Amino acid sequence: MNPGDRIRLTRDGRTHEGVLLPSTTDDHAVLKLDGGYNVGVERADATVEVVESDVYDVGSEEDGDSSAVEFDDDLPTVALISTGGTIASTVDYRTGAVTAQFDAEDVLRAVPDLAGRANYRGRVVANILSENMTPDVWQDLAHAVHEEIEAGADGVVVMHGTDTMQFSASALAFMLDTPVPVVFTGSQRSADRPSSDNVMNAVCAVEAAKSDCAEVLVCMHASESDDRCALHRGTRVRKNHTSRRDAFETVGAEPLGTVAYGGEGDDVIEVRFRRKHAERGAAELDVAPALETDVELVKFTPGTSEAMLDAATGSAGLVIEGTGLGHVHTDWIPRIAELVADGTSVVMTSQCLGGRVCDRVYDTGRDLLDAGVIEGEDLLPGTAKVKLMWALANSERSEDVAATMGTSLAGELTERSVPPENRPVPEAR
Repeated sequence: MNPGDRIRLTRDGRTHEGVLLPSTTDDHAVLKLDGGYNVGVERADATVEVVESDVYDVGSEEDGDSSAVEFDDDLPTVALISTGGTIASTVDYRTGAVTAQFDAEDVLRAVPDLAGRANYRGRVVANILSENMTPDVWQDLAHAVHEEIEAGADGVVVMHGTDTMQFSASALAFMLDTPVPVVFTGSQRSADRPSSDNVMNAVCAVEAAKSDCAEVLVCMHASESDDRCALHRGTRVRKNHTSRRDAFETVGAEPLGTVAYGGEGDDVIEVRFRRKHAERGAAELDVAPALETDVELVKFTPGTSEAMLDAATGSAGLVIEGTGLGHVHTDWIPRIAELVADGTSVVMTSQCLGGRVCDRVYDTGRDLLDAGVIEGEDLLPGTAKVKLMWALANSERSEDVAATMGTSLAGELTERSVPPENRPVPEAR
């Protein structure tokens, strides 16, 4: 009896039938039921019948940091890189908690619909919840993606927790020049819940990784329905809801594209792009993973003392979320000028998210420019922090940092900001 077998298990007069999944303990068998739930049953005193062996032949039984599955010469190769998160997690039936325990090959066993869509190489970069993500892991991830593409991967899918996915996607977008798609995906709801989005998101991400869009993308539900995923540019995406399956949105534009999904077992999946994007093979593979981690992000609100800026004393960089067009209380401006004079690069963004920073309209804005503040255009605050980390590590002079922040490197700056009411709504297919 091995993971991937369909089994019928009876204990204490109750019978369960489903696909055997890897378990955190030898004392329990974990089954994926037909209704979508996972159930854990103690093996002691249970009778087990193997209904069908090797129903899902998608991986070996070996543990380790890297793994491989049998290759089909007629299929493209997609590297699956796991960092942890809900999509790579299950319920630990000893505690009832959702824990990140699967490696990349275990994800293939847990999402059998991935089988037959591509050749897979599995690799674990981290096994953490995304709130524990760090710039060091971003760098490890960038190296891993670079190595997989260099080894011949036709696309890369990164399994990542949703809470900080937008930061990691931005980081890789700045660190990598990629000739193939690099697609982040995750899950808002764990695999044991019938409403889990893990299967659809993973399948759509693999299909996106086979597409002609050679950018860093985020692939998540486009609506609460199970009909399509949206493909967001990694530097323009934001998680805008705590728990909805369609929590991710492209800010200031429509998503780059969509992936139509027909349901589990459906082989016909259509990837469509509605906006201009980098084409497969157009860029030469390169990685520039250096980051300056001494960068702070501060949000201004009425009543916040300029003493808040003391945390940035001696820092290499500071991103401020200002109000409106990019403003702060006038009491902040002398302290900001001191930081700039001491060598801190200060970038102004807006907490409005929509629209652009323009510090040339009102006196406060002009005073900020005189203090040496760099306008963040329509950079999302989180993206601005990541970009500033990259710019500081890859620039020799402060003037170069300002120029880099004002140049769109990975689609993070839009040519114009589109109000939500004027954005096309991706059609259901």
